[in-house]
Amino acid sequence: RLGVALPLDDLLAVDEALPRLAEKDERRARVVELRFFAGLGEAEVASALGVTTRTVQRDWLKARAWLHLQLADGGATA
Repeated sequence: RLGVALPLDDLLAVDEALPRLAEKDERRARVVELRFFAGLGEAEVASALGVTTRTVQRDWLKARAWLHLQLADGGATA
């Protein structure tokens, strides 16, 4: 299974933003790693992290929004 397909520049930008996300919320950063790079589904991530699928859904939504802002701002801290 593959993770999310993005142009290399965007993929590198996400990878570079992950430590900043981890400083704000470690679990959301793990959700991004597991969904984005490992290609795990919501239920698999939930099992790996010991949380509910709904928690993974909320974390994924919030993490994607945060990453979108980071990429749109060229990596500015938010």
